[in-house]
Amino acid sequence: MSPEILNQLENRLWSTADQLRANSDLTSQEYSAPVLGLIFLLYADYRFTTAEKELEGKGSGRRSIGKADYQAKGVLYLPEKARFNKILNLPEGTDLGKALKDAMEAIEDENPDLKDTLPKTYSRLDNSTIS
Repeated sequence: MSPEILNQLENRLWSTADQLRANSDLTSQEYSAPVLGLIFLLYADYRFTTAEKELEGKGSGRRSIGKADYQAKGVLYLPEKARFNKILNLPEGTDLGKALKDAMEAIEDENPDLKDTLPKTYSRLDNSTIS
């Protein structure tokens, strides 16, 4: 990434942290895990989507592309409900905290090495804080 993009990302993260401090009852220790979880989810989705494009059309009539193909590329397999775009496009009024918790649990289910490591405290944040 270019220094400019990294600087923009850093500024946005600080701005988001300021909003969380001002608009929630959470301390920085309490919201850091959910924020880092969202960064993880965005990065994992980016890697998954990139691999998905590379693997597109590589399946054969006998064998379809699956979890092992992504893992062979060093990419976490993301089930449909754990894809960042899927979460971004949920209908208005959907409980985003529950959707994010479910996404993290689905990732852990598909990737047992991550069992009990991903944050699942999103239900403490209301939709306006998450979005």
